[in-house]
Amino acid sequence: MASHPQLRLVGCATSAFVALFFYTPVSASFLPASAPASCRGAPPNPRSQIGAGWRAMTTKHPHQDADPAASPPPPPSRRPRGLASAAASSPAPALRSGEREKERTKLRERHRRSITSRMLAGLRQHGNFPLPARADMNDVLAALARAAGWTVHPDGTTFRSSSLSQPLLPPPAQFQGAFQATSVETPAFTNHLNSYAIRTPLDSQASGLQTDDSLSLSPSSLDSVVVAEQSIKNENYGNSSSANSLSCMDSDQLMRASAVWAGDYTRTPYIPVYASLSMGIINSYCQLVDPEAVRAELRHLKSLNVDGVVVDCWWGIVEAWTPQKYEWSGYRDLFGIIKEFKLKVQVVLSFHGSEKCGSGDVLISLPRWVMEIAQENQDIFFTDRVGRRNTECLSWGIDKERVLRGRTGIEVYFDFMRSFHMEFRSLSEEGLISAIEIGLGASGELRYPSCPEKMGWRYPGIGEFQCYDRYMQKNLRQAALTRGHLFWARGPDNAGYYNSRSHETGFFCDGGDYDSYYGRFFLNWYSGILVDHVDQVLSLATLAFDGAVIMVKIPSMYWWYRTASHAAELTAGYYNPTNRDGYSPVFKMLKKHSVILKVVCYGPEYTVQENDEAFADPEGLTWQVMNAAWDQGLSISVESALPCLANEMYPLILDTAKPRNDPDRHHVSFFAYRQQTPFLLQGNVCFSELETFVKCMHG
Repeated sequence: MASHPQLRLVGCATSAFVALFFYTPVSASFLPASAPASCRGAPPNPRSQIGAGWRAMTTKHPHQDADPAASPPPPPSRRPRGLASAAASSPAPALRSGEREKERTKLRERHRRSITSRMLAGLRQHGNFPLPARADMNDVLAALARAAGWTVHPDGTTFRSSSLSQPLLPPPAQFQGAFQATSVETPAFTNHLNSYAIRTPLDSQASGLQTDDSLSLSPSSLDSVVVAEQSIKNENYGNSSSANSLSCMDSDQLMRASAVWAGDYTRTPYIPVYASLSMGIINSYCQLVDPEAVRAELRHLKSLNVDGVVVDCWWGIVEAWTPQKYEWSGYRDLFGIIKEFKLKVQVVLSFHGSEKCGSGDVLISLPRWVMEIAQENQDIFFTDRVGRRNTECLSWGIDKERVLRGRTGIEVYFDFMRSFHMEFRSLSEEGLISAIEIGLGASGELRYPSCPEKMGWRYPGIGEFQCYDRYMQKNLRQAALTRGHLFWARGPDNAGYYNSRSHETGFFCDGGDYDSYYGRFFLNWYSGILVDHVDQVLSLATLAFDGAVIMVKIPSMYWWYRTASHAAELTAGYYNPTNRDGYSPVFKMLKKHSVILKVVCYGPEYTVQENDEAFADPEGLTWQVMNAAWDQGLSISVESALPCLANEMYPLILDTAKPRNDPDRHHVSFFAYRQQTPFLLQGNVCFSELETFVKCMHG
């Protein structure tokens, strides 16, 4: 039956009306009601929907019947587009895209670090640059600047060194207002690559030099950077006439250092500061080598307001040729010169030898008559497991053995101390000699010679036990027999060698034999010998010096401190694993004799590093030692292990000497830096920094 034209028109209008009011986009239906408007897509376009409905109706067959009462057909489903399509399908692609970008960033960072590592390795290997293990581009820039003859401070202040170049001249009149940056090749650039010694790394401190990884490190670029910084200084201080003056920059640096240090340590306890004199000032015949050079050094130190000097009195020089015949003439002349400058003296009685040569090319060994005895009886020296003898100092096994021309080791030490006191008693009574340090082992420290470089030891080796001479083995056998286990009368056979790592040995590894029944017996005996030696020597020292201030120096075996066994400390004689305090027994003995403890403070390059293969922690060890000493009521002094040329070392030493947050207000008794005095006084900048440091110590 044919449809009526009016009915067909009504059906089309009805379909369009339904499509206009009841059609809902598919993209919006797939989104939750709480989704933001930006994620739900654009609102539907009524005009486009009417057109779609009209086209749907007109595509019907022209002869198809239309029922006005029938429901309109459902609208066709449309494919979502844009953001609605991404949300309707899945959010995973967007997340995966972000993760891929993070991975690409990590790969770029790894690639950049690998390039930096190769650059730093090349500079260390071929340029002799002592860069820190985790150096960055600031350290590289500073190292190249120093090698080219510039002075770079930790805060980024950079200027020409007075000893390497002439002061910059002011620009000509026609170039007033602008500086011409030129390339400067200093003759000291090549020389400093090989003689590059102790420098200060630039860590993460704020720097006035803004650098980039792609910055050219040529001398010309360094000139331009420094000249730009000089112009900034001129604007800040308003002195254009002296913009290029080295003295102006030195005074600026001194002013900054004074503001930082002096402001923090005013009204703090007064701590005396001592500087060590070089070994070579006294030759092997106990003669003062160069009195005028000594006076020049003392004159510089006096201008720094240093309280006194540290002098080593060597047993191998004073009693060198004949037993009980002491020659003090060189030291008598030296003390007379020191007295002229009204400085105090800390005397170190050194009962060990030294392989280092001082300014007078003196190789200091034990007395000749002792070495003659050793030709017939080598067991008077410490001995390692394979039988090698260490001639640096006498074995503690002969403390009570009469093997030194009828005297025991303790008697030899006592006779030497008594001779010193009789010779210089008047100086002690006048107050010139303020303290006496007793050398008790290798390097003058209270320890076994477990890490001798002449035996091939290199950092960070664990060292070896030194208990295999005849007298020490006799003592060990007696201790094992007393314990009832004679088979324990031996040293460990799985403790490795001098350069072993703790995890490579069966004795020092985690869960190793150091914590077994035998291990605890051996380590108690080994450390007990050290404590007995301290007790015997200090008993006679107190008797010999009759009320004088006595000091004892202990070592800082900080490598392998972050392991369970503390292998380097165990071989040195300190039974200090993580489950035991090995320093309290020693400090109790020191407290018994009322002595001052001297500890060593290391610089910032010895701090804990994440990838440190030695598991070192010098700061942690220092605080354990100092807290244990203060708990025992001991007085403490601090000695620097490195030259005080590094700006970063001054705050570290000050914080150690004067802890700010200590509720008991502990502080050290005095500070001493052991370094060659002529090296201290190279350049006005070093001089000014030391002067500021001394002021902070004095409070």
